[in-house]
Amino acid sequence: MTPETATALPDAHRLLSSLPHAVVLLENGLTITSLNPAAEQFFGQSARRLVGTRLRDILSISDRRLLDRLSDSEAPVSAREVVVQLKGKGARRVDINVAPVADSPGWQVVTLQDNSAAEALGDDSGGPDNAVLRGPEIMAHEIKNPLAGIRGAAQLLARKIEDRDKALTDLITGEVDRIAGLIERMQKLSGRTTPPVEPCNLHEAARRAIDVLNAAKGDKPSFRLVEEFDPSLPPVLGSPDGLVQVLINLLSNAVDACKTAREPRVTIRTRFASGLQLHTGDDGAPLRLPIEVRVSDNGPGIDAVMRDHIFEPFVTTKKSGQGLGLPLVRKLVRDMNGRITHDRDDENGMTHFRIHLPLARETRNRPRRKAE
Repeated sequence: MTPETATALPDAHRLLSSLPHAVVLLENGLTITSLNPAAEQFFGQSARRLVGTRLRDILSISDRRLLDRLSDSEAPVSAREVVVQLKGKGARRVDINVAPVADSPGWQVVTLQDNSAAEALGDDSGGPDNAVLRGPEIMAHEIKNPLAGIRGAAQLLARKIEDRDKALTDLITGEVDRIAGLIERMQKLSGRTTPPVEPCNLHEAARRAIDVLNAAKGDKPSFRLVEEFDPSLPPVLGSPDGLVQVLINLLSNAVDACKTAREPRVTIRTRFASGLQLHTGDDGAPLRLPIEVRVSDNGPGIDAVMRDHIFEPFVTTKKSGQGLGLPLVRKLVRDMNGRITHDRDDENGMTHFRIHLPLARETRNRPRRKAE
């Protein structure tokens, strides 16, 4: 392509103006010198009023460690779900990324992604998903009562008909049970109450889940299960039953995902994850999530188009799936103040689901996360 035919690139100002996330340019002293329209909307003020204002005068951050890092203009900072107070607009939960400007000592560029809209609906799935999930809280009782009546009528009818026709009544009761089970799972997913948390031995929960998986697969499983446990890990804060349920779901999914591989292999690994990991609860206090549980499989992986949506309700790649397993897993993990992520290692042909959990000793005196 020659210079004459090349398309002119848009300038930096136009690019920044097009971004959906708030971008702020700071000079020495964390003073605002420029910002994009998304940042004006985030702060609720015009650029004319904000330029020359110190960031700390309009944005209050309770996390002292994060404040100290912001003051170091040469160090990049990244923190997720930080609770901040906006002057005149109340609390927000945001992701913050700060980076020094190359060849400009003392200058920093800050991006802010507002997660409050999603949090206000009770879960990080956000938007219409939660509206769908709240439905069972209102309608479950009205649906379950007639379902029970239909099932009872089918059972009475089965006593009066010939054996050759009982397949139809069995079909009715089976479908009623299936629908009732679906409603129950949706209720669990949309429930606002959270199970109690306590110090948990992560490996006990993992072994229990493995026992359940092995019992379901029989004496000769069609896959190899590899355990890579760090026995030195301290207790985590969580729900023992919730951890078992989470691991059963992830292990079962992994087994299904790799069943077409030449040598199906599922790996479950626990470790202490190094590096700075910041998460803040509703009280604004920092909480580290240093314990990682990883469930991996050597299957073909999730379709790239679906990867960003696998934790959303009713999204599934299984022909007979209902798309509620992974959303329920995410809710259970979040109820324990943890986080779950998914990534694909194409080079090694592995799919990984990673759960990060807090240490019990660091959260013993902290208030619980609000029910979602």
